[in-house]
Amino acid sequence: MQEHSVITREIAVAKGMFAPGHLGELTQVVDFALVDAVLEETRTVQKRVRLLPSRVVVYFVLALALFERCSYRAVWGKLVASLDALALARPCTSALCRARRRVGAAPFQALFEVLAGPVAQPQTPGAFWRGLRTVAIDGTSLHLPDSEPITALHAKRKRKGEDVQFGYPLLRLLTLIECGTRAVLATAFGPETAGETTYAERLLDRVTHGMLVLLDTGFDGWPLLLQLRSTGAEFLCRSGARRIPLIIRRLPDGSYLSTFGMGKLPVRIVEAWIIVTYQDGTVRREQWRLATSLRDHTRYPARELVALYHERWQAETTYFSIKATMLDGRVLRSHRPEDIDQEVYALLTVYQALVRITADAAASRPGLDCDRISFTVALEAARDQVTTASGVLPRKVTLVGTIGRLVLENLLPARRRQRAKARTRKNPTSKYSKNSLQHPATAQHYTLEVEVTVMEEGLKARSKR
Repeated sequence: MQEHSVITREIAVAKGMFAPGHLGELTQVVDFALVDAVLEETRTVQKRVRLLPSRVVVYFVLALALFERCSYRAVWGKLVASLDALALARPCTSALCRARRRVGAAPFQALFEVLAGPVAQPQTPGAFWRGLRTVAIDGTSLHLPDSEPITALHAKRKRKGEDVQFGYPLLRLLTLIECGTRAVLATAFGPETAGETTYAERLLDRVTHGMLVLLDTGFDGWPLLLQLRSTGAEFLCRSGARRIPLIIRRLPDGSYLSTFGMGKLPVRIVEAWIIVTYQDGTVRREQWRLATSLRDHTRYPARELVALYHERWQAETTYFSIKATMLDGRVLRSHRPEDIDQEVYALLTVYQALVRITADAAASRPGLDCDRISFTVALEAARDQVTTASGVLPRKVTLVGTIGRLVLENLLPARRRQRAKARTRKNPTSKYSKNSLQHPATAQHYTLEVEVTVMEEGLKARSKR
């Protein structure tokens, strides 16, 4: 007789028609009470219980964000894969689509706003610098389906000077990110016809005293920075060559005091040469100019500010996790503008739920840097928990569950070598065409040197990217 093993386990989910409404272990973050509360608040609770109650639809849409490569029916199949004993209905695609539209985007916006926020503790590595919580504001674009309802609101890109459209319609997405944990504090998105600064202004109500906001060159306009300062927060922003700051007073660390906006905004300017030496011996020199509201050069040294500014790339890592890992580079699945809003909020809600779980796991090991947490491992673990319906209603809630244990068992290296990513022009319509030969064609390790100095002749303009 062939030897075999028989394994049985107890699965706890909601009762009756509400049973498919879960997100595996992530349900402990996005729990039933929270979903019911936002449905009640947005007045989207079903009038009578059908095969697809509103709570189930919310979890279904969140599962769509978790399984972006799967169809509607396939995602539903994952939600009920371990619930065969309950003999649940399997709705058709059109029924699931109509249910999405019935619930709308409002509950997902409310759900995201509840979960959004900082998760770092004062002892979390990389989240604070000299008593200030470091956060970053940056933008990206998401590809939308090329259908008429979408293109009516979200235009495609055009070649400069030509009336030729190309690519997919684009949605502009801006987020306020907590450095260190890469948690999302706030978001604003919409058509690309509005600039990044327009959306950035919508994020300022989540900026508070005690924060240091890192910003790229496109956000160095004094009206936006002045609004940011009115919140009580500090800023560290890269400034472009078009500015010619007036040197009011030189400081011992090589920086100097100046103003923006005809004296309306006092700033401190840090100018430096960034010298990159690649593994093959190639040397690249780049001019940097940073503007900051931190005017005390003894408490906030110039060289440390230059090094700190690199943390702005935490926002890029966040977008990579969402666009490359979760979306797998795919176009959003929704074909109506109102459904697009729902899908984006669902994506960000699932991302934030994963960050909260991984941050709890990292906190269980004092001194563990969240940069060592693999988002890919966390995402795959969360997907498995949905399919097996594990951790939905656990008998005992712990700080570190199955997802947390898996990420702690698969930590990234403690010390990472500096490496330049290869950049090549593969698309003839790429906006990086002018810079296509300015970066190594293969990934290389490099060393970095910083020389803080005043650029007496100003900065050379950077090529457009």
